[in-house]
Amino acid sequence: MPHHHPTTGSAGLPPARHFADLVPISNGQRALTLALPFGCAAGYFGFAALGWWVPAVLMLMALSFLTYGSTSHDLVHANLGLRKPVNDFFLSVIELLALRSGHAYRLAHLHHHARYPAPDDIEGAAAGMSLLGALREGLTYNFKLYFWALRQDRGDKRWVRGEGLACLLVFGAAVGLALAGHPVLLIYAGLMTLGSWVLPLVTSYLPHRPREQNVLLQTRLFRGRVASFIAAEHLYHLEHHLYPGIPHHHWPELAKRLDPYFAQQGVEPTKLGF
Repeated sequence: MPHHHPTTGSAGLPPARHFADLVPISNGQRALTLALPFGCAAGYFGFAALGWWVPAVLMLMALSFLTYGSTSHDLVHANLGLRKPVNDFFLSVIELLALRSGHAYRLAHLHHHARYPAPDDIEGAAAGMSLLGALREGLTYNFKLYFWALRQDRGDKRWVRGEGLACLLVFGAAVGLALAGHPVLLIYAGLMTLGSWVLPLVTSYLPHRPREQNVLLQTRLFRGRVASFIAAEHLYHLEHHLYPGIPHHHWPELAKRLDPYFAQQGVEPTKLGF
């Protein structure tokens, strides 16, 4: 299973092979996972054309979640069982729906898994900040991450450059259409950019505790029905750090199997709801 997080400080972490049955997903799960972001983007334009702005905005909120936190995240870890060229294509196109570089995201996120909580972990930097600092980080986060990715000596640079150019072209088209009296694309671009502002807060500051020495305590263990509902069964950050090769579809089952181990190690969950 690729991209294992170091287990220094943990006692007897169950080996990845114990969860090998949680790695595969069905064709139906794969197809739905890939289709949902496109459906949300189409839903926005459909509702916007009808003047139904509340559901249109809700579509973009769902799109923001499904890209960075769900579908794109599985593509970053190559967890959907796709051949590399196909995986690269969908990672690029789906993150472009959110006006971000998918391959910059991949470089930063895999670096986060390899280096957290080291000072050079750009994705996890907000974890060591104050709440205000994490909110302020969101204003420049995507730009920092993108230009950091361009400085890396790795093979994704062509993808990163192309995705950056594509984002600029979309913004340019959005401004041109708005000046011509058609602001729907510019509103889309503005709302998606605004939605990315909360990424350091939600994905770094809230789930991490970088000052802890034990790997089991450096990332919060979340439990509770309210947490599960709000995060659509995606709030399993510690489990993901420990076993990043398991797709999000199986995180609840992974958490269930790991609960006895966490209890044995004295890991207290952060409970939201009952």
